[in-house]
Amino acid sequence: MANFLLEIGLEEVPAHLVTPAINQLVERAENFMADERLAYGAIKPFSTPRRLAVLISDVAEKAEDFQEEVKGPAKKVALDAEGNYSKAAQGFVRGQGLTTDDITFKEFNGNEYIYVTKFEAGKPAAEVLTGFKQVVEAMTFSTTMKWGRHAFEYVRPIRWMVALLDDEVVPFDILGVATGRSSRGHRFLGHDVEIASADQYEEALTSVFVQADAEARKQNIRTQVETIASDNNWTVVVDEDLLEEVNNIVEYPTAFAGGFDEGYLEVPDEVLITSMKEHQRFFHVVDANGALLPHFISVRNGNAEHIDNVIAGNEKVLVARLEDAKFFYHEDQKHDIDFYNNKLEVVSFHAKLGSVAAHTRRAKALAAIIAGRLAFTDDQQAKLARAGEIYKFDLMTGMVGEFDELQGIMGEKYANLFGEDAAVAQAIREHYMPISADGELPASDLGKVLALADKLDSLLSFFAGGMVPSGSNDPYALRRAASGVVNILADNKWDLDIDGILSDLIADINADAVKFGLPEEVMAELQNNVAAVVNFLTDRVVKALQDEGVRRDIINAVTKNNFADTTQMFESAQVLAAHVNDANFREGVEALTRVMRLTTKNATDATVDAALFENAAEKALFEAVAPVATVDGTDAKLAALLNLQPAVAAYFEETMVMVEDEAVKNNRLATLHAVADEATKVANFLELDVKSN
Repeated sequence: MANFLLEIGLEEVPAHLVTPAINQLVERAENFMADERLAYGAIKPFSTPRRLAVLISDVAEKAEDFQEEVKGPAKKVALDAEGNYSKAAQGFVRGQGLTTDDITFKEFNGNEYIYVTKFEAGKPAAEVLTGFKQVVEAMTFSTTMKWGRHAFEYVRPIRWMVALLDDEVVPFDILGVATGRSSRGHRFLGHDVEIASADQYEEALTSVFVQADAEARKQNIRTQVETIASDNNWTVVVDEDLLEEVNNIVEYPTAFAGGFDEGYLEVPDEVLITSMKEHQRFFHVVDANGALLPHFISVRNGNAEHIDNVIAGNEKVLVARLEDAKFFYHEDQKHDIDFYNNKLEVVSFHAKLGSVAAHTRRAKALAAIIAGRLAFTDDQQAKLARAGEIYKFDLMTGMVGEFDELQGIMGEKYANLFGEDAAVAQAIREHYMPISADGELPASDLGKVLALADKLDSLLSFFAGGMVPSGSNDPYALRRAASGVVNILADNKWDLDIDGILSDLIADINADAVKFGLPEEVMAELQNNVAAVVNFLTDRVVKALQDEGVRRDIINAVTKNNFADTTQMFESAQVLAAHVNDANFREGVEALTRVMRLTTKNATDATVDAALFENAAEKALFEAVAPVATVDGTDAKLAALLNLQPAVAAYFEETMVMVEDEAVKNNRLATLHAVADEATKVANFLELDVKSN
């Protein structure tokens, strides 16, 4: 057994790309070793801003031998009339790298076929591992660059590579950079270092001020930060995303504390924290009561030498940011909300879609429609109308212009300062939520509805303007908006007919085109894109259910059922997944499927007439399905439907549906449609695969 080390040395990689890159390298290494049949024990990753590395332990001396029996054409095709091998047979063995001398004949399913046995001896590990050249070259990144005169693209230029099998170099090169045993230490504290053998990699880098194990480095940072906080009787707020980012911009971490004047604490905490976290990558600290303190903790990429100078420099940079924040905070309060809101009239929402002000008017109208469907009180509707009127005003403030991460947050702060109702202010902040696919959702009903309205108008407007996401291209974050809509509806179990709501909005827009500010060519396409928006939302439901591990056939059953609201899709999927292994599930679904298959092909507008029943099974099924219509709740509805199985089976045993008598035929179809109509309230059972149940 041996150890294999691969290190890719790079110019500094952006922090947000380091972790995905090393995860990808590990996955590609695992796949390579499996494909090459080279056994190993474990893969340990290493990563810093300047390197991606894997240490593969207990590598076998050689790859496993490979032997496979391959079936070819039938004997009657493989031999011609004279008994010679045909071109088909010759082509088959040639494709396997063999000759006709390797052919044998064997029986398979009553016929004879030609077979050949392929054998490939396992190559020595040192030879196999040169293939890591292709592993390195195959890496893909969301951001790439070229360097020199090369057409090759990578996350950052490759400057050195180490590839060792124990103490022997595994030779290959990429763009003239050859593998060797020489790595590089910390850019300022270290120097080049020779790696004597693969298992000495981590120790060798430590000697040149590089902590290569990212997880150990992260824990080191966490410990240092918490020690400083403890020594000062602070509580440090360790944001995990910030910790991950800091970890990926340092190779040798040293934490330190700094501070700023208490006078800046008059500025809202969110502004100060944003200045520290987003712009300086500082951890903020609070006291025992959670109040923000005028201190911060940061991490230096280096040792503790001259740390006082480092602290002073960081404090100076932070104070400059805080001065800006304090200035804008006071300047913004010199004007009222109307002053900022009026400015939105000349700010473009999109060149094809009018102004931001027009967008807010459409969202306000849409919010009123949704609130009506949800039976909001008059007080709620009045507050929602006010929120819809002003919810984007903070975009025009100096603070948000300087710190765009604070949009919505400063809207709430300023709305409160300007005397707006607290519920209105909260809705202004919450309308941006969720800001990611699995982000925090709005807490208030006003915030939920305003968030829905803002996102739905964006979806409809951009779709009507011909700006539909394609592939990975989504410059206006419409997938995120759609996921937000779906998540809000599902979380609140709101039964909203999006198709009808958008159609009502379009009617409002058509009644006052000037007010809602869309060009004629976009207005003409609004109604044509309602179905596309609904389908787009359904696609987000599919993605969410896939992420939850729901079976593909269940996803199809609930998303290909013409449900008016996305909430029912989630509920039906959960119910089906919960009962898919029940004893009566398979037979019950097969019975419902038989009914739905017949009714899908044979429509009727007849109503059931008991006088036309010709056997007891018809009456029994009709009487059995009638109570199902009164059952509330998807879980109970499914149970009631599955319990129809004996009645359905007896019905088809005794009843011929498609008879010549039109009245009788339509009466029987009407009974089956009554069953199918109830079934579609749960799912499209035709999409379910119960063969394996």
